[in-house]
Amino acid sequence: MRDTAGSEITLSGVSYGQDGKPILQDLSAILSAARIGVVGRNGSGKTTLSRIVAGLILPDAGTVSVAGIDPGSDRKAALSTVGILFQNPDHQIIFPTVLEELSFGLTQQGHSKAEAENLSRSWLADYDVSHWAEAHVSRLSQGQKQLVCLMSVLAMQPRWLVLDEPFSGLDLPTRAQLSRRLEQYSGNILHVTHAPEDLAGYDHAIWLDQGRLVGQGAPGQLIPNYIDEMQRQGAGNDLTDLAD
Repeated sequence: MRDTAGSEITLSGVSYGQDGKPILQDLSAILSAARIGVVGRNGSGKTTLSRIVAGLILPDAGTVSVAGIDPGSDRKAALSTVGILFQNPDHQIIFPTVLEELSFGLTQQGHSKAEAENLSRSWLADYDVSHWAEAHVSRLSQGQKQLVCLMSVLAMQPRWLVLDEPFSGLDLPTRAQLSRRLEQYSGNILHVTHAPEDLAGYDHAIWLDQGRLVGQGAPGQLIPNYIDEMQRQGAGNDLTDLAD
């Protein structure tokens, strides 16, 4: 059983828009379960929510607290509180070599360059990829890049790990490897996905639609309702509807 005391994500009246279009609307929730899934159709605001929780964008209105800190305004504290794994590793990787990529976040946390490199090599050894240390990231496969991103985030030991469609485009063996590593992670997870099957074994789920929270609860109850609704909406969208 994971200890979630004091690790809540608290959203209070969170709203966000872009180019005059509302993306999140007056979103309020207290999320305290260890593993939480976020479902919703495309355009529901899932990715925007993940970035707000990670402190990468600021809400237009409302407040966000993750384990007692505001990740958008207290970036130093956020480094040890919340990490995010993007859908596309090419949007996350900054440095040319694997060792540089893993070391960067650790130096941001205050480790010396030597300490950061030693810790990074330990992570590579633990994943049985020590030979990647000097490898150029551009030469890795997409799945290997995603594994580098995961190691980079986990090396900073955040209390919350935010996953934004982390398995999209990965082959089955790579998905299985990442899933095993995520299962070993001892912190809290907020997992955004369009694939409800990725949330098997999770403790809680929330359902977003048009930027609003329309439901939350145990995945075994909420996910079937979500799937039924998506199928109902899909059945109503025939070619005539799409042409309109």
